[in-house]
Amino acid sequence: MFLVLLLSGCLTGVTTVLFGFGGGFMIVPLLLWLLSGPGSAPLTEDLGMHVAVATSSAVMVVNAGVATFAQHRAGTLRTDALWPLTAFIAIGAALGASVAGFVPGEVLRWAFVVYLAVTLLHAVLRPGFLATARPARPLGRTTTLVVGPSVGAVAALLGVGGSVMTVPLFRRHGWSMTDSAGLANPLGLPVAVAASITYVVAGGASASVVGAGHLGYVDLSAFVGLAVGSVLGIVLTRRFVGRMPDRVHARAYLVLLAVVLVATVVV
Repeated sequence: MFLVLLLSGCLTGVTTVLFGFGGGFMIVPLLLWLLSGPGSAPLTEDLGMHVAVATSSAVMVVNAGVATFAQHRAGTLRTDALWPLTAFIAIGAALGASVAGFVPGEVLRWAFVVYLAVTLLHAVLRPGFLATARPARPLGRTTTLVVGPSVGAVAALLGVGGSVMTVPLFRRHGWSMTDSAGLANPLGLPVAVAASITYVVAGGASASVVGAGHLGYVDLSAFVGLAVGSVLGIVLTRRFVGRMPDRVHARAYLVLLAVVLVATVVV
């Protein structure tokens, strides 16, 4: 099991660098499968979803933090777009994380599925996402005020980094896939931190139900395997940033979303 987690973590590190996916879209379906497989702890479906989302959020703290630091060191981080969007995302994340523990796991799972499906349709049907990069336009004040809290709340509630909302947002404003995916990592940090803290605190009250080897709802052994693999993936992939043609990069992003959508439905 640890080897599966390590390899999966490495793959999420690759997607973090290339697509801004901190791991939630891949980790949640993976952990749902592992938690329901032979030899796993006897968790209910509801509790299993909370553990999967909580562990995913904790791994995203590592992924987004390491990737953001690497981008900053390489001078490829577009800091001009981070503020004040980051602050509004953090506000929404605190709200979403505060209510996540009260939502049934099955509801979270299907909300995750609907979230992915709507994003895919939106990216394919609305002009802008698959187009080649145009002159980048800054986000308007109204867009920042409305989209920021929405991204934070939805992402924290579902245990995803928010890249599925921020990447299409920047694409519609003419940004390249490289810059859009790169911004998803620092913008995902407040979501991951808020969600992780909330799940640790909320899960503490359910320690007797979750069992040993957990910090709140976070599965510690799964976290370690995924986090170590993620860092390796980030280190190995960061040199390839910006080398993929923009249109190919955008299509690959949507293909990956579709794969994760199918995996979540069939788990």
